[in-house]
Amino acid sequence: MYLVLLVSAVLLLNVTLGECGCYKRIFSFGDSIIDSGNFVHIAGDHPCPYKEPPFGMTYFKHPSGRISDGRVVIDFYAQALQLPFIPPSLPEKDLGQFPHGANFAVLASTALPPEYFRRWNLTVPMPISLATQMEWFKQMLQRIAPGDAATRALLGESLILLGEIGGNDYNFWFFARKPREIAYQFIPDVVARISSTVQELIGLGAKTIMIPGNFPTGCVPAYLSGYQSSDPADYDELRCLRWFNAFSAAHNGALRDEVSRLRAQQHPDVKLIYADYFGAALQFFRDPRRFGIDDPLLACCGGHGPYHTGATCGRTATVWGDPGSFANWDGLHMTEKAYHVIADGVLNGPFADPPLLHSC
Repeated sequence: MYLVLLVSAVLLLNVTLGECGCYKRIFSFGDSIIDSGNFVHIAGDHPCPYKEPPFGMTYFKHPSGRISDGRVVIDFYAQALQLPFIPPSLPEKDLGQFPHGANFAVLASTALPPEYFRRWNLTVPMPISLATQMEWFKQMLQRIAPGDAATRALLGESLILLGEIGGNDYNFWFFARKPREIAYQFIPDVVARISSTVQELIGLGAKTIMIPGNFPTGCVPAYLSGYQSSDPADYDELRCLRWFNAFSAAHNGALRDEVSRLRAQQHPDVKLIYADYFGAALQFFRDPRRFGIDDPLLACCGGHGPYHTGATCGRTATVWGDPGSFANWDGLHMTEKAYHVIADGVLNGPFADPPLLHSC
């Protein structure tokens, strides 16, 4: 009898969440890190490098609307939960039933609205913010699950992926070569906007929300090239820019603290999961050979400049080798290999609190 119980327990522990029916859908918000086709849809017939090779070359074998050579983190989450790939929301905005969820993320989106940055004399290139994506989300809910009870039932069995969002609020400031210390003043407002969105989602009936932090931007080729320095003290032991990694860590610390504060305030049946994308990414900067990566600071697709920057990834750019041996894809975004490493650390730990596959 004891043996039967033990075997049953082991079998239950090894059943995937998809088979358990833990999450029936994923609804996601964010920027180019997880955009799976919304920006390409917005671009329409206009020229857009993301609609052309070499984007999508690794997994899909053709451009898929993702800003990578293959899958991005949301794809790995969906596969681990035995769900189909989550479709972008905009192509089916008015008609889609989204039985497995929808992705509202759009390249270049910000957490804060464009008018916030105008007060700082900065014009952001994309007018879509987290509030815009939330409006799309609520319009969809009114159509596919009208009424409070239906909305709560649907969201109660769904996973909400809130980001990564907020990185562009800082990127656009830094890329405009504005005084970088001022960006520290944005952190409380970015975190407050993410927090208010979490609370709005809970009010609508969400039971499980994952809130990822930002990546180590000091290790990104576009930053390494744009802020190249002759002072060795500007670099850390990983050859990343010390100041920018410290800034990313400051954002993440504030966000993690806010998630902890929200947990203390919410009902025990609401799960708020902080995902440490910063720590997960540092794995392949600290020990790239463990993951089959040659130099994690070089872009796979780009030009002949420092860190393979100097050209926009597209048909005329140089692909410097197998994307599977690179962590960075195009100077800003990561390869499928890197996203797989990050997703695994979130799904199985230790880079999520709790790990996503233990969150049921």
